[in-house]
Amino acid sequence: MSPPFLFLLSVLFFFPSLSLSSYPFNNGYHIDCGGQANSTDRFNTTWLSDRFYTAGSIGLVSEPLLFENSYEKTLRFFPISAGKKNCYIVPVAAGRYYIRTFTVYDNYDGRSRSPSFDVAVEGTLVFSWRSPWPEETGRTGAYSDLFAFVADGEADICFYSIATDSPVIASLELVQIDPASYDSSSIGNRSILVNYGRLTCGSGQWGPGFNNDTDLFGRSWQSDSKFRSPNSVGVETLSSIKNVAKTDESPNYFPMKLYQTALTAVEEGALEYELPVDAKLDYLVWFHFAEIDTNVTKPGQRVFDVMINENNVTRVDIFKEVGGFTAYSWHYTVKNLSTTVLTVQLIPVVGSPLICGLENYAIVPADLSTVPQQVIAMRALKESLGVPDRMGWNGDPCAPTNWDAWEGVTCHSDKNRSVLVVSQIDLASQGLKGHITNQIGLLSNLVSLNLSSNSLEGTIPLGLGQKSLIKLDLSNNRFTGSIPDSLASSNLQLVLLNDNLLEGRVPEELYSVGVHGGSIDLADNKALCGAPSLPECPLLWGRNGLSTGGKVAVAISSLVVFCIILTLVYMFCIRRGPNDYDFGLPQELMALAAKRNRYHRHKTLMALEMESQHAKGFIPNYNPS
Repeated sequence: MSPPFLFLLSVLFFFPSLSLSSYPFNNGYHIDCGGQANSTDRFNTTWLSDRFYTAGSIGLVSEPLLFENSYEKTLRFFPISAGKKNCYIVPVAAGRYYIRTFTVYDNYDGRSRSPSFDVAVEGTLVFSWRSPWPEETGRTGAYSDLFAFVADGEADICFYSIATDSPVIASLELVQIDPASYDSSSIGNRSILVNYGRLTCGSGQWGPGFNNDTDLFGRSWQSDSKFRSPNSVGVETLSSIKNVAKTDESPNYFPMKLYQTALTAVEEGALEYELPVDAKLDYLVWFHFAEIDTNVTKPGQRVFDVMINENNVTRVDIFKEVGGFTAYSWHYTVKNLSTTVLTVQLIPVVGSPLICGLENYAIVPADLSTVPQQVIAMRALKESLGVPDRMGWNGDPCAPTNWDAWEGVTCHSDKNRSVLVVSQIDLASQGLKGHITNQIGLLSNLVSLNLSSNSLEGTIPLGLGQKSLIKLDLSNNRFTGSIPDSLASSNLQLVLLNDNLLEGRVPEELYSVGVHGGSIDLADNKALCGAPSLPECPLLWGRNGLSTGGKVAVAISSLVVFCIILTLVYMFCIRRGPNDYDFGLPQELMALAAKRNRYHRHKTLMALEMESQHAKGFIPNYNPS
């Protein structure tokens, strides 16, 4: 959809400082996109220097003198080199937020061609900018705003390039509001209210940025004069300085200023408005009334019918509903509008119709979003693989569904069409130099993974082996270690792990892929074994190197060797007897040798003496006959 309701810079407005201490919601940011330093505007609002963006560059409008404040002059643009999808990811508490953007071109790039791009909030397409912009909008800028729920602690405001154009943004504002505002109990948290008209009747533009009147939500109100139908003739303005009751109250906190002026018809004529809209959407129309005419003092003096696109939707008697000088609001939902103009008529019944304000919001259903666990996995994968900025891996990987998913990623809805899931990742030949995070196991719907021809390192994670996985191509990388058993439990039909540094025994279940009609390639690895076309594994070699038996055998062998060494040490160094020789210095060895020589000489003399005595004591009989 095109930007639905734009405040041109000539009618600037800004958030107020939330001055009422009783207002319970005062969290928010005012970000000067492209700004280098914090600043404070003339309405005492603090603007933060640029932050929370995923990529992009800083630009400056070509005619800065046209812009009064610094945050009007700077901008952030996202060239195609930063990827087609870029975001501001703002940390906020869970709740409902009023979000407003200021968009300006003013020929900042010297090309004299305003860009085409889309804007999504929380994964839902909300604004579409198409070149050429209206001349005044392109030169002086315009604001767009909406109400949205943030549930996950991060407000994602994302920009998607059309063709090769560079999206731009000059300021971004988020203010927390009452979660029950604007009938959220009926509309639900899954819808975004996009502003298609916020009008004050009978007065000029006012609110934050125009004067010191306060709107606690930060809303500014535009004069209704440009939206009155030519059929509205004979109108007059009523105003009052008297206080109006039941204003600035929960949950909508409509300001008193809104109800202190009103437009009425003269001579009991009708009031009619024509509001531009986009077809095929539902619209929430909010009416504001207060009986501020002192001539009306009782019910029945002012009665009129409200007609929307020629359908009579209600009859209003303000005094009957709330009395005098009391705010009264009423809303109606227009279903599936088939035209591009929403017509509102106040038809008199008694007296003249009267109105203080009118709001019109498109009810945009929230788009499907990616399963949170898979968002976590994809963000972890982005970091571990070192995915470059040029691929635009920012925000939700799959949403909005109007856009392409992250480059190289394919998504689809689950069988209940309630969430989006990642089904394919193809990042072949992208110059990646990281590793695969184990959180890839959270991608429980992944069918195909192709990371071939990069420079990825590390081991193949155990988390890779989902039952859904059919195709796996990790060829031509630098993966090390063994092939995890988890791959053998998947339903793979294509396995390409060739040209890596893998080693160890190949799981039989994995190699059976080739036997059952699939395709597998494990060639040119460091030391894979145990499969056809690969070497046989050593006797004690398992899938992850040594098998359990091999490790036990090595342990036992080591223990035996240790015991032998311990025994030898015990025998030769500890247990020494009285006849053991000492090991000494060289001189001691010489003395020991001399001692041994004396012993041998002594032994020889004793032997000779015994032989001599033996000879004397044994004289044989010799009797020569």
